[in-house]
Amino acid sequence: MKIGSETDSHPAERASGSIAALRKAAATCRACPLWENATQTVFGEGSAKAPIMLVGEQPGDQEDRMGHPFVGPAGQLLARALAAVDIPREQIYITNAVKHFKFELRGNRRLHKKPVDAEIAACYAWLRREIELVAPRLLIALGATAVRSLLGRATPIMANRGALHAYAPSISLLITVHPSFLLRVPEQDKDDEYRRFITDLKLARPFLHPN
Repeated sequence: MKIGSETDSHPAERASGSIAALRKAAATCRACPLWENATQTVFGEGSAKAPIMLVGEQPGDQEDRMGHPFVGPAGQLLARALAAVDIPREQIYITNAVKHFKFELRGNRRLHKKPVDAEIAACYAWLRREIELVAPRLLIALGATAVRSLLGRATPIMANRGALHAYAPSISLLITVHPSFLLRVPEQDKDDEYRRFITDLKLARPFLHPN
C-alpha cells in the first residue's frame, strides 16, 4: 500500500476536491519533463464514484492525440475484455499512472518508451488524489508501471496476478497484465493469454454490486 501524504507544493494537493478540478489542474502540470513533448495531459475518465478503478501505464500515441485514456488498440482490447465479463465501462473509472505520453521518434513514428521511476513518482500525487476522490472498492493495476506506482516498488506481475490483495482500508488490489501485453505475445499464445486476462477480470465483477 502506498497511499500517503505528499508535499503541499505539488499542484494535485492544491486542486479543490473534485475530479473535474483535479483534471483542470493536471492540464498544466510541469512536475516532470514529459509535458514538453506530449500533446496534452491525458487524465482519468469515468464515473466519479466508481466502485472499480483501472490503472494503466501511460497514454499511447492515439491517447496523446485524442486526450482520452485507453482509446488505442490496447484500449479496444480492454473494452472487449470488460464486455466479456459484463463490466460496463461507464460504471468504472479508467486512468494511468503517468499522465503524459513518453516516446522516442523513429522517423515519423512516435514509439512508446517506458516511464522511469522519477516520472512515475512525479505523477503519483495525481493518482493518489484520484483514488481519494473516487474512493473505489477495487483497484486494478494493469502492468508493471501501474503496480510500481500503486505499491511504490517493483512487483512481479505473473507471480501476483489473479488474486485479490489488500491495498488500503476498504480498498482491494487486483494485479494483472496490461492489454498491450496481449497485443505483443506470439500469435499462438494470444488466445490463451486473453482467456487468462478474462479470468483475472472476472474477480472484479462482484465489486460492481457488493452484498
